[in-house]
Amino acid sequence: MNNRFLSGITAGAILGATAGMLIVPQLDRGTRRRIKRTSRTMMGMAGNMMGNMRGIMR
Repeated sequence: MNNRFLSGITAGAILGATAGMLIVPQLDRGTRRRIKRTSRTMMGMAGNMMGNMRGIMR
């Protein structure tokens, strides 16, 4: 697998999860905050995974 493929899979998963949560009707302020916090955490985890995968592929 190349880096573009892994980047695409990661980005697609994050965008899909975020879009799914945003489609839910009547989100209150707390829910929006949780989504924002969770998406930041997921982005950090995805970045770490990408770094690990790059290290393995070298």
